[in-house]
Amino acid sequence: MSARSSFFKIWYKTEIIPIYLTVGGAVGLAGWYLARLARGPDVVWDRRNNPYPFRNIEQGTQVKMMTVNQQFDKQYSRDRL
Repeated sequence: MSARSSFFKIWYKTEIIPIYLTVGGAVGLAGWYLARLARGPDVVWDRRNNPYPFRNIEQGTQVKMMTVNQQFDKQYSRDRL
């Protein structure tokens, strides 16, 4: 028996596939959300050049993920980390 066939015999079972998909999806979404939080306006990565990046946000800029019944002129985007 080759190593590949023994690997698939142990790890590739049809009843475990939904668990793999669920855990993989959860890890992917957690990574996406962590990256989104790291790019937020209140996170400071460079303290020398701009220690207060949240002071540069103009009035009417959307910084939240979801807003209900509010209209904004533009959406916040960070130029660099």
